[in-house]
Amino acid sequence: MEVVFALAIGVLTGSGIWLVLRPRTFQVIMGLALLSYAINLFIFCMGRLTVGRPPIIRADGATDPLLYADPVPQALVLTAIVISFATTALFLVVMLASRGLTGTDHVDGKERDL
Repeated sequence: MEVVFALAIGVLTGSGIWLVLRPRTFQVIMGLALLSYAINLFIFCMGRLTVGRPPIIRADGATDPLLYADPVPQALVLTAIVISFATTALFLVVMLASRGLTGTDHVDGKERDL
């Protein structure tokens, strides 16, 4: 499972970087979204993928911390999802305004003849 998870993060990161380097604004926005998904998966997997373990340590005595899941990466990923949704919406509004002002969706604002 770790190999599949690492491959998923690698594919998302590679695709995101490739899209960020494209000349059109929508492709750049999608690349940033894929990069944020890859970072979220990376942060989430750093919290030890465990199944059926409680995230909170009880206060009734000293216990082994390996028996519990780490809730901090889960909270960070949840917060990052909300923030990335808001920034993607902001980028889309800016892209539409830029398209209306310049008439093109290129990052630098002008069409190129190849």
